[in-house]
Amino acid sequence: MVAVLAAGVVVASLAGQTGVRERANPLDNPDGTKPGLVPITSARDRSAALDLIRSLRVAGMGPKTGYRRDRFGENWADAATAVPYARNGCDTRNDLLARDGDDVRFREGSTCVVEAMTLDDPYTGRTIHWRKADADRIQVDHVVPLSYEWRMGASRWSRAKRLRIANDPLNLLPVYGPANEAKGGSGPASWLPPSRRIRCAYVVRFAQVALKYDLPVTRLDKSHMLAQCR
Repeated sequence: MVAVLAAGVVVASLAGQTGVRERANPLDNPDGTKPGLVPITSARDRSAALDLIRSLRVAGMGPKTGYRRDRFGENWADAATAVPYARNGCDTRNDLLARDGDDVRFREGSTCVVEAMTLDDPYTGRTIHWRKADADRIQVDHVVPLSYEWRMGASRWSRAKRLRIANDPLNLLPVYGPANEAKGGSGPASWLPPSRRIRCAYVVRFAQVALKYDLPVTRLDKSHMLAQCR
C-alpha cells in the first residue's frame, strides 16, 4: 500500500520502509540486506572484528592496466545472479536507497524508483534530506572499490563474478557524495570515513566483502584495518 503526495511522489508503507529504521552492526549483517552501519563498540564485538580481519589474505597490489568501470558490467544493472536483490526488476542503486533510507518516497506508480528519502550517512554522521533532483548528494559507495578489486586480482575473474561483486549489497552503502568522491579507489591505509566512531565497522564490512570473494588486501591495508578495531 502507498500514499500519494501532492508533489506526485509516493510514500512506501511497506514494513521496514517508513519511519526511522535500526541500523545494523556489520557482524550481524553478513549478507548486507540490513540497512546502514553502526559503530562496533563492545569488547566482544571488537574481538570478533579483529579475528575476522586477521583471516584476510595479503598480496601485493597489481597495476590498474585495463581497468574500466564497464569491466564490472553496466552501472547498477539488475543483471547479476546469486546476490540479494538480483533480477528483482529494480536497478541496484534504487534497491540500496530503499534499503538504507528513512521515509523513502517512490515515484508515483513505481515501487522501484526512489524520489526522496532521509539518510543518516555512516561516513560523516550527517543527516541528509535527499531528493532525486539533487542525485549526486547521495552516492552508492563500493566499500571495496572496483579499481582496488581489479588491482588485487579481479582482472583475472570471470565477468559474471565481477558483476556480482559490483552489485552485491554487502559491498554497497549509500553515503554522502563528497565523501565517496574523496575516497575514490583507496584502500583503508589511504582512506577511512571521516567519522572515527564508524571506522571499525567500515573495515569489518571491507573485510567481509574481501573474504566472500576470496580477495586479498595489501599488507598495509590489513595493518590499518586491525588498528581501527583495537
